[in-house]
Amino acid sequence: MSTVWLITGANRGLGLELTTQLLAASLSNEIIATCRTPAAATDLHKLQASEMGRVHVVPLDVGSEQSMRDSVKYVSDILGDRGLDYLYNNAAINPAFDSPFDFDYAQLLEVLQTNLGAPALLGELYYPFLLRGSKKTIVNVSTGLASLGLDCGPKCTSYSISKCALNMLTYKQAKTRVDFTCICMDPGWVKTPLGGEGAVLETTESAAGILGVIARLTPADSGKFWRYNGTQHPW
Repeated sequence: MSTVWLITGANRGLGLELTTQLLAASLSNEIIATCRTPAAATDLHKLQASEMGRVHVVPLDVGSEQSMRDSVKYVSDILGDRGLDYLYNNAAINPAFDSPFDFDYAQLLEVLQTNLGAPALLGELYYPFLLRGSKKTIVNVSTGLASLGLDCGPKCTSYSISKCALNMLTYKQAKTRVDFTCICMDPGWVKTPLGGEGAVLETTESAAGILGVIARLTPADSGKFWRYNGTQHPW
């Protein structure tokens, strides 16, 4: 029986590395790899060609409500009566290193829509599929910048606010469905387009750590704020 993952932003960076490592880890892993523009997702299509039947490339733009809703039909056609085991909300944006007294209002709303609204809506849309799955797991990708306890200061205000709110969404999901495992995951400061200059972690190291944490999860871990290395952040 397949273990089915849906990963957003799977065409590059950490999403692509997670997809690659999952395929290598077990023949039972089946990936619904979503991205904004499948036609341009060359690396995903290479994986799809080499792993026949185990990779499904689906259009899903987390900046568009209609695209997220439309994705359900694609996924439903792929799965039929089967369930979804893991919903991995990976896609996010961080367009500016803004501060609370110097930010672009429209940009703030865009960040909130993409980083909070999209994972919330996808959790709702794919809830029926998760109910049919065996793992019933939602991973919302967060950041240490969303921790009040880490006292990271004013940098990346819009991004930090959006991820702090995402943490609360995760907590609410965990408390609403005690039979689900819903966690926040800090992948570390990873060398990706989002991570930017100064990032210290390779995607391979971060992805391996993340998958190790997920493999050890139990329902008792639901609602917690995990790091890729298996430790937990303060809220």
